[in-house]
Amino acid sequence: MPTYRDEVVVLRTHKLGEADRIVTMLSRRHGKLRAVAKGVRRTSSRFGARLEPFMVADVQLYQGRSLDIVQQAETLGSYGADIAAHYDRYTSAHAMVEAADRLNEAEATPQQYLLLVGGLRALARGEHASRSVLDSYLLRAMALSGWAPGLSECARCGRAGPHDTFVAQLGGMVCRDCAPTGAARVHPETAALLDSLMAGEWGRVDAASPGSGAAASGLIAAYAQWHLERGIRSLSHVAADPGGDR
Repeated sequence: MPTYRDEVVVLRTHKLGEADRIVTMLSRRHGKLRAVAKGVRRTSSRFGARLEPFMVADVQLYQGRSLDIVQQAETLGSYGADIAAHYDRYTSAHAMVEAADRLNEAEATPQQYLLLVGGLRALARGEHASRSVLDSYLLRAMALSGWAPGLSECARCGRAGPHDTFVAQLGGMVCRDCAPTGAARVHPETAALLDSLMAGEWGRVDAASPGSGAAASGLIAAYAQWHLERGIRSLSHVAADPGGDR
């Protein structure tokens, strides 16, 4: 059986037997991978700490019949400790890797890998509010999967905006003719923040008011939960205040 190498982000791990783990990873070139890391729960393991959630590694794998086997792992990005030391970063990172794990195999592209690595790096460095990093990641990850929300035109009829109603079930911002009765209006500052989060305009994102940040987070969470096959359970633990930890 052949061996191969790839760059990966560790999404989650599960115990297997007394000393092994099953590691789920998003790779740069091979999509999502599930592999057995033998002996990593022993204190003498050579690479156990390199295969923890949020870690970025260069791994060599042996192609097995059902699950591949990790043979080597070299750290490329050691983000776990800096993320785990801050509650806001930790919960946001969990939501990000859970969303990445929801991707179908066809959606697990190199662009998704690079987006996740960039998001985890930003969290570890505290470059921006943790919730803002998460919100930007979710919008971009959904867009890469073909579910970009309509923000400038009506998501239902295509009428040019700006519009002031966001309906997750209809695909984003909608005009008043398409908006269901009772749909909540979106403040212009919140609508502008959604655009900035999608575009990565961090100067505008960092300058946004806490109120518009919280409103945008709620809309993004609703949109992501609606379009993914299963909800992102980790979102319930993410702090509501997008200002949070820096």
